[in-house]
Amino acid sequence: MIEIVSSNTFHSLSLPNVDNMSHNPFLDIKFFLALEDSNSIGKDTGWIAFPIVAKNNNETVGFMPIFLKEHSYGEYVFDWSWAEAFHQHGLNYYPKMLCGIPFTPITGPRIIAQDIEVKKLLIKALEKILEDHGISSCHILFPDIDDHLLLNESGWLSRHGVQFKWQNKNYSNFDDFLITLTHNKRKKIKQERKKIKNSNIIITQKTGDKIKAEDINFFYECYCNTYRDHHSTPYLTNNFFLQILEVMPQKLLLIEAEFENKKVASAFNIIGKDTLYGRYWGALKYIPGLHFELCYYQGQEFCINEKLKFFEGGAQGEHKLARGFEPFSTYSNHYISNPEFKIAIEGFLKTESEKIHEYSSELDDRKPFK
Repeated sequence: MIEIVSSNTFHSLSLPNVDNMSHNPFLDIKFFLALEDSNSIGKDTGWIAFPIVAKNNNETVGFMPIFLKEHSYGEYVFDWSWAEAFHQHGLNYYPKMLCGIPFTPITGPRIIAQDIEVKKLLIKALEKILEDHGISSCHILFPDIDDHLLLNESGWLSRHGVQFKWQNKNYSNFDDFLITLTHNKRKKIKQERKKIKNSNIIITQKTGDKIKAEDINFFYECYCNTYRDHHSTPYLTNNFFLQILEVMPQKLLLIEAEFENKKVASAFNIIGKDTLYGRYWGALKYIPGLHFELCYYQGQEFCINEKLKFFEGGAQGEHKLARGFEPFSTYSNHYISNPEFKIAIEGFLKTESEKIHEYSSELDDRKPFK
């Protein structure tokens, strides 16, 4: 008999042993615990842990990373206009439910179970929670294609987006990659990298036990400074990064830049089974071209050297296209409890989807390859 239970913490939670989960660093329980222990989620953050698990004779056979949200920050799938429409009609949009990885716009499994029937039970249980508690909606962000299609079959609304991914096509070195680009794109990248090299900037890549706490502290200083430059506040605390270093050091790549014997910038990456994920970066001093070097070219070189297949640079950024990244589709699914608003949002998503399709076609035409 399958039992569906929920919790208000990731502590003492056992996760199912599922193939597509075991190599995903963002679905490692240690990742969720670092978010919780560092107060990056929890009280006063608007992210309240509400994980749901399926149990069979006390063995966990299914899991969904669910949160109660009191706002729409840190999601990268924007629904502010939906919330405003609810409020204009005297309805509460918040709290809403969300299934995803906080502050992490990266595609992956979201309904985690080996058995398709367990997945369907988790979906039905989630819908019942929404109905029983009068919650406005649930949003499953960046599911992989299998979960996305299953949610479509279950009647959830579908939304499409676009991100950029670099693919390592068995390149032997960075020049081998450059050869595949058009002349103008290849020339621009060479000029950007030469300018950094001629500026006597020293770039260092660190992984595993080569990364020290002081490196994380410096990175966090850069990270916060970049948020300040954009008149914003960082979501993650320094303790989150320190705990991640402690519990999964072999999954981290830190890239640092030094100028005139002083560190000036740092980029934080997470290493998956076959993918490098560029996550955060920051700088204390503006140096033209340094962002591209630390956040793109160094990551591409790391993938080539370590024989990783992909490099994902996160949300947004058409400028990635000129640097060899290619567009790929992302998805989200949405359950809207109010029938009238479900119809209205479904119409909005249909129009938006047509625009996204046109945008994707335009991006395909602008690929930088010969």
